[in-house]
Amino acid sequence: MDAATQSMIDNLPKNTGKSLEEWYTVLSHAGLEKHAEMVAYLKGGHGVSHGYANGIVLQYRSRDAATSDDDLVDAQYAGPRAGLRPLYEAVISAVRQFGDDVDVRPKRASVSLRRSKQFALVEPASAKRLQLGINVRGTAPTERLKAATGMCTHNVSVTSIDEVDEELLRWLRKAYELA
Repeated sequence: MDAATQSMIDNLPKNTGKSLEEWYTVLSHAGLEKHAEMVAYLKGGHGVSHGYANGIVLQYRSRDAATSDDDLVDAQYAGPRAGLRPLYEAVISAVRQFGDDVDVRPKRASVSLRRSKQFALVEPASAKRLQLGINVRGTAPTERLKAATGMCTHNVSVTSIDEVDEELLRWLRKAYELA
């Protein structure tokens, strides 16, 4: 890595309020794909200067290109989060049954589920909880389906395989159909 890039990364917390890893999480939740969209999102939505936004996006995109999908998922479910892997696998297996156009895209901290656009986001939120962000606009929140902000309109926590149930799959299917 060249000195200018390393300097930009080192100065991110001081100049933007977040580390590079924290910006990766912000970008993964945004569900954007194009470089210019990501830069505009960081500038407009987070007040990041053009230079820093461009640098963050360049690092974000090159990071995913350098790592295989399997490696990204393995890293997410390593160590204390290894017990969540069966929950992740159950969700992915069920969602793949929705259609041949389901696109599973692992990122560093999450896995994006896409059709023509992102309809859900799966991430190990802690060692004991899988968090699913689901985009089901117009759906009233419930005790389990919590309202959220950002690309995903709702969040659902999953702590056991029993919670990958018909109710959760209905919400995911609805999000898939809306995408």
